[in-house]
Amino acid sequence: MKRSAQVTAPLLAAAALSLLTGCRRPQMQRCVDENNNVVDDSLCKNETVQQRPDGHGGFIPIFPYRYYYGGWGGYGLGTPVGGGGYVPAPGVSYTTRGGFGSSFAEGGSHSSSSSSSGHGSGAGE
Repeated sequence: MKRSAQVTAPLLAAAALSLLTGCRRPQMQRCVDENNNVVDDSLCKNETVQQRPDGHGGFIPIFPYRYYYGGWGGYGLGTPVGGGGYVPAPGVSYTTRGGFGSSFAEGGSHSSSSSSSGHGSGAGE
C-alpha cells in the first residue's frame, strides 16, 4: 500500500500540471477604437498615425485603432471590451475572430509574444 501511494501521487500531480498548462485556450485579440469598442481588423492592419497638438508647440501621436489582447467581450463589431490590455503577454497564444478553424482561413497558427498578430482556433463569436 505504501509503495503504490508513493507512485500514484507524482503521477496525479504530473497529470494535473499537464492539464493546467497544456490545455489553455487562446486568448482573444481584437482590433478596437479609442473607446475600446471592437472594429474591423483591417483598421489595425492599415494603421495610420494621427497627431494632435500637445499645447507646447509639439504633437502627440494618436493611434485611433489598436489591438486589444485578452479580457472580456466578444468579437462582434461595436462590442465593448475590457479586462485585458494593449500589449500581448509573453508566451500566451491569441486568436482573432473567425471561430474554430479560422487558422486555416487566416494563414496559420502563431503564438504572440510581441506585438505581432496571432492567429489560431478560438471561440467567442
